[in-house]
Amino acid sequence: MTALLFSLATLFFTLTQGLHTPNCNVPDQGSTLQVIHVNSPCSPFRPKTPLSWEASLLQMQSSDKARMQYLSSLLVAGRSIVPIASGRAITQNPTYIVRAKIGTPAQTLLMAVDTSNDAAWVPCTGCVGCSATTFNPNSSATFKPVACGAPQCNQVPNPSCGGTTCGFNLTYGGSAIAAGLVQDNITLATDSVSDFTFGCIQTATGTSVPAQGLLGLGRGSLSLLSQTSSLYQSTFSYCLPSYKSVNFSGSLRLGPNSQPQRIRTTPLLKNPRRSSFYYVNLVGIKVGRRGTVFTILVKPAYTAVRDEFRRQMGNATVSSLGGFDTCYTVPVTVPTITFIFPGLNMSLPQDNFLIRSSAGSTSCLAMAAAPDNSVNSVLNVIATFQQQNHRVLIDVPNSRLGVAREPCS
Repeated sequence: MTALLFSLATLFFTLTQGLHTPNCNVPDQGSTLQVIHVNSPCSPFRPKTPLSWEASLLQMQSSDKARMQYLSSLLVAGRSIVPIASGRAITQNPTYIVRAKIGTPAQTLLMAVDTSNDAAWVPCTGCVGCSATTFNPNSSATFKPVACGAPQCNQVPNPSCGGTTCGFNLTYGGSAIAAGLVQDNITLATDSVSDFTFGCIQTATGTSVPAQGLLGLGRGSLSLLSQTSSLYQSTFSYCLPSYKSVNFSGSLRLGPNSQPQRIRTTPLLKNPRRSSFYYVNLVGIKVGRRGTVFTILVKPAYTAVRDEFRRQMGNATVSSLGGFDTCYTVPVTVPTITFIFPGLNMSLPQDNFLIRSSAGSTSCLAMAAAPDNSVNSVLNVIATFQQQNHRVLIDVPNSRLGVAREPCS
């Protein structure tokens, strides 16, 4: 059995600005939020000058390496409650953001979402080292600090007690954060949650912190799912857009309502050393119509996938770019790659496993081997590039993960 981790924070690259005018005013409705990629034309965090394709690939590979190192550090530590991190250690911006409204009256923030993290936190007014956009506690009638004796104070990393209120410190990628633990109302789409517990950042160093905060979708006690279990019943789904889409935005559905009824599922697994992650059992990978091999990213198995891919490409010349070692300047003839799980086959078309240059002249296999160390040798991640244009359902009460093809853009 190979445990495979679903993640929202790896393997995407800069969107090439198109000629079409995007619709950036899609309203959040019911319990459904618009999910915006950081490089979308609708995102304030998009690069002012679009990167070249080559530079995008090199940046993506560097970000993925940092992400794997972060995930590995959580597993090595063996902690059940851990710091929040987007894993983008070379950039301040997260990968996907949603609109959240905090306080009374509401203040809107574009918060990163991450399935491998738990508690939420936001930069607060007066924060040293934070972005210009912050949450102002003094403007909210419903804001209150968490007392030192509250149970939530024991659910954060490195808790401290300054007087009567709880605070905590954490490291995050290349950053260090100090925050107070607080409560306030949070509104997601049209759903309002009172007394939501989150971190109010007071100081931050480094450039790893998502500019307007983070919303954790993990399984931990301070995650959004745990704090809203009576409302959302620990169930959600997301659909990530194709990088070719104009708006470059998808959706996040919270709660059991409006979830797909006919969807193939596979059992969710738990790792006692990192119980917040969502794991599934990957039993094989099929390259094209044959060549089934076991697992991905773990180096021996990645090599088997790569070698079968190259074999099916015949005598075509192979080149490399950055950390991607299987690139071609001729049309790729491998039609699909299929991940095989108990009860579920996830068949990927070329748009989910090939990264193509904007001119279409070069294509690279969008997979890579995990770094060589004892932890990463068993850590495998299905990244967002493979998940685009799929509805991914997380159903914690029934311990299942579902995947269905869906045009998300």
